[in-house]
Amino acid sequence: MTSTASSTDSGSTDSDSTDTRRDHAPHESRPAWQRRLRRFGYAAPDRGDVRERLVPPYRRPGPRLWAFLGLSGPVADRLVRWSGWGGPLLVTLVAGVLRFWHLGSPKAVIFDETYYAKDAWALINRGFEVNWDKNANDLILNSGGDVTVPTDASYVVHPPVGKFVIGVGEWLFGFDPFGWRFMTALLGTVSVLLLCRIGRRLFRSTFLGCLAGALLALDGLAFVMSRTALLDSVLVFFVLAAFGCLLVDRDRARAKLAAALPVDADGLVRPDAHVAETTRIGWRPWRWAAGLMLGLAIGTKWNGLYILVAFCVMAVLWDVGARRVAGAVRPRTAVLKYDLGWAFLATVPVAIVTYLVSWTGWILSPSDGTGGYYRNWAATDGRNSDWSWLFPDWWRSLWHYETQVYEFHTHLTSPHTYQSNPWSWLVLGRPVSYFYESPSPGTDGCPADAGEKCAREVLALGTPVLWWLGCFALLYVLWRWALRRDWRAGAIACGIAAGYLPWFMYQERTIFLFYAVVFLPFLCLAVAMLLGAVIGRPGASDARRVGGAVAAGVLFLLVAWNFIYFWPLYTGTAIPMEDWRARMWLDTWV
Repeated sequence: MTSTASSTDSGSTDSDSTDTRRDHAPHESRPAWQRRLRRFGYAAPDRGDVRERLVPPYRRPGPRLWAFLGLSGPVADRLVRWSGWGGPLLVTLVAGVLRFWHLGSPKAVIFDETYYAKDAWALINRGFEVNWDKNANDLILNSGGDVTVPTDASYVVHPPVGKFVIGVGEWLFGFDPFGWRFMTALLGTVSVLLLCRIGRRLFRSTFLGCLAGALLALDGLAFVMSRTALLDSVLVFFVLAAFGCLLVDRDRARAKLAAALPVDADGLVRPDAHVAETTRIGWRPWRWAAGLMLGLAIGTKWNGLYILVAFCVMAVLWDVGARRVAGAVRPRTAVLKYDLGWAFLATVPVAIVTYLVSWTGWILSPSDGTGGYYRNWAATDGRNSDWSWLFPDWWRSLWHYETQVYEFHTHLTSPHTYQSNPWSWLVLGRPVSYFYESPSPGTDGCPADAGEKCAREVLALGTPVLWWLGCFALLYVLWRWALRRDWRAGAIACGIAAGYLPWFMYQERTIFLFYAVVFLPFLCLAVAMLLGAVIGRPGASDARRVGGAVAAGVLFLLVAWNFIYFWPLYTGTAIPMEDWRARMWLDTWV
């Protein structure tokens, strides 16, 4: 049988234990606070080979599965080797087919595409955003994108990276709905692949990794966002890429520590305080790559800053845990001495430089009033600045621009029909309607015998069963992290917290449910972890495993059915009004 998220309950890979003593009874040697918490389900990990605790091996399906399938040993080995990439690629293929199917429909400028699609085209052609005519959307759609790009600079409140990404699709395929949605569909598809591989490395299980990716592929919010030219799907891709880079860096750093530790007469790697506290990890390219991805995330939307902070703290705590497991008596001191400085340089400065480079088009635009918005501020309103002797004009103009954008973001309180409070996001309290039409029978896909007008809508609504199951999965992850000291649960909780909790500081601001898509992949990881626990540990009885597999399979099929049921609302497919009303499960969805 395939391995599950709960396969490490015995303690071999669950967490980073602080207990490296050898000659005491396992429970008696633990601190009193650990013994007290055991009544609530706390379980500190037992000791084992330090190498396996630092870099746990990937789980392999048991022999009973191969016997059931009638596969021989060599064939099974090849299948296991191929499944590490074959499984994720298969899930990604399904996600790609779904996302690219009729991508140009609706042939309209839906919701905030009215900003980002045109801004992206201006960036590709001018290097900065411009003011468009009020009837520009109709002109673009009717002319196939053959329109003149204005020259007057426009005030925009989001950095340029995500719009440049959207613009690549327009440059390749034209200034039309398919063109401006192409890159978000592509990155949305690749995000599924990233999540499959991240889940595989996180859980040491190809099955659970593919399960997490499949859940993301079948979520309605992720699906709609991947088929719309908005910035959030681009942000999700860079956040996932950064998390994946840090995860690879974690494994490689721990492998170097394990290689430096002594081996006893039985061939087991043993902890050593001196080695753990003095070993230099050396060059860590994956951490630098994470800094680059985080810089691109911030260059897409500013909430990437919170994710940068959360991921940096998480990565440092991983270093502390690695040195503690390796035997360090003072792991924090060792990290402060050997790891923290390089960790900072590889992330924060790299992210800042990446962010600044993303503004190159605006920086290189003329500063005589014909360039980007506020590009000439330092030469006009800011010419008497006290800092003019120290910073170049482009820097001071950009700084002024950023302060104005910050004021906008923190004081945006104008009411909107589809705004929602973050307290309601996890239960999908108020989804956002991106597009709605009421075609008459016999037009725009409405059946001729419908009897009344149809409803044709694109609704940014997560798959309800998945999100509601995710609420329980979040509680399970928090329990695993707090009382089982499961680092995987902590990593998942960090991803959710970084994308979700900051919005509670801006509850008076106009915010929307679709902002939650940035932490959705981590919610899918949480659900995959929960379903792995439902399936049960590899050592459990056949009856327990079969029963658990059936229960988990039913839950997954419910998610898939739910996605199919709401498919018309995700794709703008015309359906009879009665069928549309049947899908409005909550009054707040209308």
